Amino acid sequence: MRLFRFAASLVFVFMIAVVPAFAVNPDEMLKDPALEARARALSAELRCMVCQNQSIDDSNADLARDIRLLVRERLEKGDSDQQVIDYLVSRYGDFILLKPPLTADTVILWFAPAALFAAGAFALFLRTRKRQQTASNEMLSPEEELQLKQVLKE
Repeated sequence: MRLFRFAASLVFVFMIAVVPAFAVNPDEMLKDPALEARARALSAELRCMVCQNQSIDDSNADLARDIRLLVRERLEKGDSDQQVIDYLVSRYGDFILLKPPLTADTVILWFAPAALFAAGAFALFLRTRKRQQTASNEMLSPEEELQLKQVLKE
């Protein structure tokens, strides 16, 4: 049993210690270090359309690889970082950005968590207040306490 606990603990520690590996393959890398640094910075800002919770820099999906190659191709052609992002947004929509801009289409995504939190806090406040009121209403009046004492003595 101790061995099992030790092994489970060891596996847990290794799982925590694992650093996410970048999925960029050596054959994708650009020869120019400055361009490669720009490509890596852009890749970190772009969402993998398959994984959806990873950047294309971290994803091993084929589509993420294609987008990484597309980013590098556009940079080699002389596009600025913003031109590359604009091209990808026009092709895939704002969803490709890990941090989409605040627009009419995304306003619900930006403010829904705060609104839900506020609604929950307000509901909790109302429930606590109602519970306090019912607790104070359930207290016995002095006459009722006297009657109760008399009944208990009998």
